[in-house]
Amino acid sequence: MMTAIAIDDEPIALDVVNNHAAKVPFLDLRAVFTDAFEAMDYLQKHPVDLLFLDIKMPDISGIEFFRSLSKKPLVIFTTAYSEHAVAGFELDAVDYLLKPFSLARFLKACNKAQEWLQLRNTDSKPQYIFVKTGYDQVKVDFGDIDYLEATGNYVNFVLGERHVLSRMTITECEELLPTDRFLRIHRSFITAMGKVQKIERHQLTVNGSILPIGASYSAMIKRLADKPHATG
Repeated sequence: MMTAIAIDDEPIALDVVNNHAAKVPFLDLRAVFTDAFEAMDYLQKHPVDLLFLDIKMPDISGIEFFRSLSKKPLVIFTTAYSEHAVAGFELDAVDYLLKPFSLARFLKACNKAQEWLQLRNTDSKPQYIFVKTGYDQVKVDFGDIDYLEATGNYVNFVLGERHVLSRMTITECEELLPTDRFLRIHRSFITAMGKVQKIERHQLTVNGSILPIGASYSAMIKRLADKPHATG
């Protein structure tokens, strides 16, 4: 069962989400809120899988609300303003529902969210992730990754000669990657352990590239020498 809450300053809009959600068998809509700050307090005590989140609200926008969350559920943005779609998708939203939306359109968004959730939670962990680049989701196999480098508001996935640039933080990437295969070595770098060729005092070599070792991460480098690591 996929748990969710809905946040919208318009009670009528929440009624629509509530009525649609009641018809989706795998969705458990646990609460609805017209006050974003009450919803924020709820989420701190009761984490959920999915948010239905209006973008244009008083005091704080849905975009600002979602960015403020330290632990981010999946999110489906709902709004009457189509010009907000780009901002919503830049935050890796599952979907964007333009009001008024039908039950069929709502169900399509819920099905998509359930697929994303299953990828997150499946017992047989997938050996890849999907990385958002522009408006596309690009599949990146763990075995192809040499290292990740933070560059401004983006992270560059270095896959041999191929590079994939995604608007996300290096910490968000660290949370997505398996800890038995990848290691944070610097505030701006994560390396695939199995691709490390040489370890020196302040740097290491990964598939021919020299990467710095951050002072606060040097103790972690011992993991690289302690045991063998998968490369594929």
